[in-house]
Amino acid sequence: MKGYKRLSLPFLLVLLCCSVLAGCSNNSGAVKVKIGEVTRSVFYAPEYVALSQGFFKDEGLDVELQTIPGGDKTMTALLSGAIDVALVGSETSIYVYQQGADDPVINFAQLTQRDGTFLFARTPDSHFTWDKVKGSTFLGQRQGGMPQMAGAFTLLNKGIDAGKDLTLIQNIDFANIAGAFASGTGDYVQLFEPQASIFESEGRGQVVASFGVESGYLPYTVFMSKESYIHKNQATVQKFTNAIQRAQLWVKAHSPEEIAEAVMPYFDNIDRTIVVSAISRYKEQDTYAVNPVIEEKEWNNLLDVIDNAGELKERIPAGTIVDNSFAQQAESSIKE
Repeated sequence: MKGYKRLSLPFLLVLLCCSVLAGCSNNSGAVKVKIGEVTRSVFYAPEYVALSQGFFKDEGLDVELQTIPGGDKTMTALLSGAIDVALVGSETSIYVYQQGADDPVINFAQLTQRDGTFLFARTPDSHFTWDKVKGSTFLGQRQGGMPQMAGAFTLLNKGIDAGKDLTLIQNIDFANIAGAFASGTGDYVQLFEPQASIFESEGRGQVVASFGVESGYLPYTVFMSKESYIHKNQATVQKFTNAIQRAQLWVKAHSPEEIAEAVMPYFDNIDRTIVVSAISRYKEQDTYAVNPVIEEKEWNNLLDVIDNAGELKERIPAGTIVDNSFAQQAESSIKE
């Protein structure tokens, strides 16, 4: 009996360790990571490439992906612990920081380096000029979101005050914007791909300009986590970033047709030609980042865009809520 008691304590400790490890690993030993993406779009092609080409798996990660429409909802899921990593606009991390969070959200790997939206006109116009937007009804994005702020920033640079020179509609949920335009609301709408290409194929209008090109380079969509998660899971975050770097280099080296083939499992309800068209647009305008590093110049441009929208309380240095150490390590160790 005494011998049983002497053996039981270490045995119970082993069982306890196994139960703890089971919470973060599956049966194959891979570490579970839950990602919440703000929308499903070919704008995030490198993310789907990392999944379909097995780059996460190669790093020993078991990644679970879910789509949580809207930056506010995605951030809520991250802060509550429902997800480990969010793929969302960097502005959301700034808002959390401005609210005085005890556990700030840290940007650690950039995925896209331009705005992903396009100006879509209901009436096709091969001779479009920005002054034609004046006096129109413009179906925009949610106030305070990166698409809306990049849109307003671009309009202002074109001499258009979104609050005065047009009728701006921005009280429609992100997921319902395309449907509202399809039902007849607005002369112009701000759309992501592949929705813009879908509407063109349906004869609903034409892409006449790119907000991504006009607003310049910025850390538009970034993988981010709570500071506490990164501190406790540094090896996992590094492996995650390595997989993203591999995917970014893969996207850079392959054609839109090849990339479309890799991401089609995530767009099985969309025609392949539409996916190719959307990826081509993004590749042509240098939308996909070629490494996960967030450059200070890009960060400062982001602050300019947010400041222009009146949503910035103070200019936050990049180093405050950006941790480039994982991205720099991935960039230096993973080559084409």
